[in-house]
Amino acid sequence: MKGFAVSLLGLWLVPLVALAQQPADLNTITAISVSGGTVEITGSKKPDFNSFTMTDPPRLVIDVSGAVFQGVAEEQPVGNGTVTGIRTATYGTESASIARILIGYEREVETDIQSSGTRLVVKVLGSGGGTAVAQATPAEGQGTPAQGTTAAANTPAGASAQDAARAAASDREAQEKAVKAAADAARAEREAQEKAAAEAAARAKADSDAELKRQEEARVAAQRQDEERRKSEEAAVAERKRQEEEAQAAAKRAEDERRATAQAAADQKRQREEEAKTAAEEKRAAAQAAAEEKRAAAQAAAEERQAAARTAAEQKKAAAQAAADERRQKDEERRAAAQARREEQQSAREAAAEAKRQQAAEARERRQQQTVAARESRARPSQGSAAAESRESGGGAVSSRRKTMTLVGFQQQPDSSRVFVRTNEPVRYSVSGSGNQVVLELENTRVVESNNTLPLDTHFFPSAVSRVEAFSGAGQTVRVVIQLKQGVRYETRQEGGLITLDFPRPGR
Repeated sequence: MKGFAVSLLGLWLVPLVALAQQPADLNTITAISVSGGTVEITGSKKPDFNSFTMTDPPRLVIDVSGAVFQGVAEEQPVGNGTVTGIRTATYGTESASIARILIGYEREVETDIQSSGTRLVVKVLGSGGGTAVAQATPAEGQGTPAQGTTAAANTPAGASAQDAARAAASDREAQEKAVKAAADAARAEREAQEKAAAEAAARAKADSDAELKRQEEARVAAQRQDEERRKSEEAAVAERKRQEEEAQAAAKRAEDERRATAQAAADQKRQREEEAKTAAEEKRAAAQAAAEEKRAAAQAAAEERQAAARTAAEQKKAAAQAAADERRQKDEERRAAAQARREEQQSAREAAAEAKRQQAAEARERRQQQTVAARESRARPSQGSAAAESRESGGGAVSSRRKTMTLVGFQQQPDSSRVFVRTNEPVRYSVSGSGNQVVLELENTRVVESNNTLPLDTHFFPSAVSRVEAFSGAGQTVRVVIQLKQGVRYETRQEGGLITLDFPRPGR
């Protein structure tokens, strides 16, 4: 029974001793260096890390899981214009240690964190700060991070370094509280395990003492009677078997309780890590949302500037087009006048004396009719509507010679949009409208220049007119088709060789 008690006590103590002596395969961080806006963290394994930012003053916090520091100063002042300083701390249990690196910056910056082998490189995007190196140098008598470190001299360089030092002190207090809480939890777990081991040892000793007493009584009874000794031995064997079974059951229950306790601790730790990760993700999401809003505002401003630039370009283009139309109109008028003179000269050479007398008579009659028609045209301007089908004509008395259309154009008036057609002399015409289309037809007229048949696209103007196009029609006529954005009333006038159609602007 004594040997059984010793073996039972071993079942409790061996796992505890093995757990205490089990080596931890941790990532050992041996150096942290700074070059301008770049911080390089060197360890013995590929880092497993999380990061988040803090403000007022600006800081970047990196937590490396399963890691400890060796030969790295707790505080490293830098002050190179970009990085103010670096602080380090270790917290958590020995088997689940977390190494924290806090990097202070002179201002709010954007960082890029890359893992390369056993190194962790933190770069400031767009940073052009000075160059400085802060290398970890262990102080005399300095131990491992779990045993405590000797803080490096911290002489702040300006107000930003003082802010970083105050923020570092605040972080250090929070980390010390976290370390103390973790140590208290570990101590409570260890005390519970020691208490369970002591209770098991006490039960084993009590069982051993009782067994010794029963064996002594059995020996005394054996001296008195062999039969009673045999019965006692059988009873002792049965008792030992029962006690062994109870001890095994107790050991199993204790192992199950220990595993349940360890599982509960692991679940709590995992929950805390998930909560920290969730908080970091929420913070990153908020930062990303703010950045998206900023980018959207910048894009909207850029689009407004582009729209203003496009409007200015369109106005400039319209002005240039109007100037070009005016120049083209003058050129066409000069060419038409020259053509008309040539035609008149040819007609004069072919006409006989009798034709000249007839032309003189027709000229007198034409002048009289033109005078009357001009007076009537100025007194009563014609009006039409494109909303319903209509037709009107004009031109009064004109010559029988074939006319030439020299120009078709578009102009923006203060209250209306004008489509005008110029001929080398007065011409008879008719205007018809149907739906969103108005057609001006010039009788006994031709188009000499092909440029006058090119369409005019006016849809981008604030006008009821969207397109104007002229082409030769049937029976020696010229048709000018005017497409409208909507049906509106219009006014038609003829003054000499100029026919105008005025369309009111929308909303007027």
